[in-house]
Amino acid sequence: MIKLNVKNETSRLRSVILGTAESNGPTPKVEECYDPKSIEHVLAGTYPIEADMVREMDAVAEVFKKYDVRVFRPEVIKDCNQIFTRDIAFVVEDKIIRANILPNREKEIEAIRYVWNQVPRENRIILPEECHVEGGDVIPWNDYIFIGTYSGEDYPDIITARTNLDAVIAIQELFPDKIVKSFELRKSNTNAKENALHLDCCFQPLGKGKAILHKNGFLIEKEYNWLVNFFGRDNIFEITKDEMYQMCSNVFSISEDVIISEQNFTRLNTWLRQNGFTVEEVPYTEISKQEGLLRCSTMPLVRD
Repeated sequence: MIKLNVKNETSRLRSVILGTAESNGPTPKVEECYDPKSIEHVLAGTYPIEADMVREMDAVAEVFKKYDVRVFRPEVIKDCNQIFTRDIAFVVEDKIIRANILPNREKEIEAIRYVWNQVPRENRIILPEECHVEGGDVIPWNDYIFIGTYSGEDYPDIITARTNLDAVIAIQELFPDKIVKSFELRKSNTNAKENALHLDCCFQPLGKGKAILHKNGFLIEKEYNWLVNFFGRDNIFEITKDEMYQMCSNVFSISEDVIISEQNFTRLNTWLRQNGFTVEEVPYTEISKQEGLLRCSTMPLVRD
């Protein structure tokens, strides 16, 4: 059995599910894409190829090995994109919560069932059908659970709107002792620079009381200001619209002071090192073309 434990984003990582790019399938058609950035690359003929993505994910697996982290991988499904494990389920405290995700991604869940089945039955949670949620929108932070959401009337038409208020309420009921704080995100089906696909695309808490933020990702300025006040302006690395598009906030913490980051994030990585972090740089630009990066492709199971 696996004894799950995830209270925040930065405690020492012991085990994780890392997605896989094997048998990723052919380049999708535009109408098969779930986000504007993928569409952009399909149209431009620059959509990533499997061999490059496998190589990028192997680099992350090597970093986990270096830090003695136990790594689970999904069972490979032929011609299926299984990179973004954070979308399909997530862990808070000792519970694994299955995401109610886009219907055509159901089989991705089956590929991690062997992990799901190692969790005590009472800690495997499937939310009611009306609750839509993806792990990229859920950020456990000690006494808090931060959740990105979208409550516009056009929610059903916005394929990039992934987490609704029903899910926010359900998660609050699951964790009555936590303060659940939701944030309305800016969504666009067509413009990747105006689209915060998930909360972790415009916000990420780091160790040492630091955080990465992108103001334009938030629809309501006072919700963005709440985070600024919570972490303190001096502790925040504010990313530009272009850096959000490059997925600069989607790094991944192995511990309070070790962070996996993309090798081209020069400005961010310099700032992290200046603030005392060890930065493990990996190539991840091909995977980022699908509007996801390091946090999106990892699902922590156990942190100390």
